[in-house]
Amino acid sequence: MTQELTSPSPAPPASPCEGGSRRSAQWWRDAVIYQVYVRSFADGDGDGVGDLRGARERLPHLARLGVDAVWLTPFYASPQADGGYDVADHRSVDPLFGDLQDAADLVGAAHALGLKVIVDVVPNHTSEAHPWFEAARRGPGPERDRYVFRPGRGPDGAEPPNDWESVFGGPAWTRVADGAWYLHLFAPEQPDLNWHDAEVRADFDAVLRFWLDLGVDGFRIDVAHGMVKAEGLPDIGHGRQARLIGTQRLPFFDQDGVHEIHRGWRRLLESYGPDRIGVAEAWAPTPERLALYVRPDELHQAFNFQFLNCPWDAAALRRVIDDSLRATSAVGAPTTWVLSNHDVVRHRTRYGGRARARAAALLMLALPGSAYVYQGEELGLPEVTDLPDELRQDPAFWRGDGQDGLRDGCRVPLPWTSAGPSYGFGPGDAWLPQPAAWAGLSVEAQTGDPASVLELYRRALELRRSHPALGAGEDVEWLPAAEGVLAFRRPSAAGDVCVALNTGETAGEVALPLPRRVLLASGEDVVRRSAADARVVRVAADSCVWWAI
Repeated sequence: MTQELTSPSPAPPASPCEGGSRRSAQWWRDAVIYQVYVRSFADGDGDGVGDLRGARERLPHLARLGVDAVWLTPFYASPQADGGYDVADHRSVDPLFGDLQDAADLVGAAHALGLKVIVDVVPNHTSEAHPWFEAARRGPGPERDRYVFRPGRGPDGAEPPNDWESVFGGPAWTRVADGAWYLHLFAPEQPDLNWHDAEVRADFDAVLRFWLDLGVDGFRIDVAHGMVKAEGLPDIGHGRQARLIGTQRLPFFDQDGVHEIHRGWRRLLESYGPDRIGVAEAWAPTPERLALYVRPDELHQAFNFQFLNCPWDAAALRRVIDDSLRATSAVGAPTTWVLSNHDVVRHRTRYGGRARARAAALLMLALPGSAYVYQGEELGLPEVTDLPDELRQDPAFWRGDGQDGLRDGCRVPLPWTSAGPSYGFGPGDAWLPQPAAWAGLSVEAQTGDPASVLELYRRALELRRSHPALGAGEDVEWLPAAEGVLAFRRPSAAGDVCVALNTGETAGEVALPLPRRVLLASGEDVVRRSAADARVVRVAADSCVWWAI
């Protein structure tokens, strides 16, 4: 049942923000947005699982870090078959995370710190425990129109309606007692909704209004590319389909019909003012296809997974950056950069070490547009690769030929202090064990240490807010550089910033204008000036440097 507030949510203050800068109706064009994976951020009630109260109490960390907004993963009523992405009621808070008053209090506290709040909405599917699906499962009737039910193939309809596979592995269809099959592109506990049904559309409009009325500033739209399936649900013709996501169009993803839904949501958001936003989690095969989600009458941002998936290679990074900027500028949208999230291996581990992670962060934060920071990347946390199997909760872990099933390794709760049973995450043990080495990676341990990853992020975000060449815009002027080195210039009337990233195994040269001074470097002693030519500098391997020109 939908919960009710006992008192109104506090209104956002009129005073300038502490957490971000350059506030405007289009704040999102250059915002740095911090992803909170709620169950692993901070435990406020001592049950070992992160919650809304814990997140609210730790918001000052985000304000000091210098981000502009916080994105909260799902905290709605849910059986938790997929970390809360199986929603039973979008209008209530799961007791695991608190209640609706906790959500309102968090929004008010964030606004008081100058932080915008984005919440997840999960429109592709519901939980099997949703009242709608419970009614649909019981037997034929109009309730089934809200989901994708089909008769089976073969003798007695004993075969699935088509050959689609779940993203988590195995068939994308499950049979109910009366012989019909329902579609679930993820776990069987997550039946897909039928977005051709008017009641589905009307209910999600009401969900968005519910949270906008409570004061949230926008929505991250889960599986924004998946709500519409190809007419007739055609076979794909081969297996291992999860490997194709983001590389080619599939009959269940990135169908043109999703754009009409997003246009309707854009109109709804704008009815609350020009500063409420929609962010698409959309896997598209090309930057041009991704840009369709952020046309002027659709959503405001879309995650740039081409950038996230790019290897540690200067030439490949330049191609992705060029292609991304070209595609989004063609539709007047900002590019959105991201290195890590709750579904992928942390980029410190993916790239191969702390030095590369630091350098990648400076590259991302120097690029024009908006950037997303996943909780813990500002601490330089690595992926936890040795979790006991019996503690894993990723549903893909128990299935085959889908996602790798190892997403729990990037979801291990954060270390806040250098001591305690869960390093300050909560008063007791955490729901997933933290490595002992994380004591030295805690917020407490890194604060005030100029060589720490945390202080690097704080300084980078401070410079990004204060320097007019950084943040918003589209201009990247490439500079000649040695093989393995990526170098560009961000111009502004008040002075330029030049950036060089070396992905090579040895120091690489780049020629820069004079005069110049180092603004920020990803490591100590990573820049050498050429004795032969004052314009030429040598940048150490696996490092990134910002210069003021």
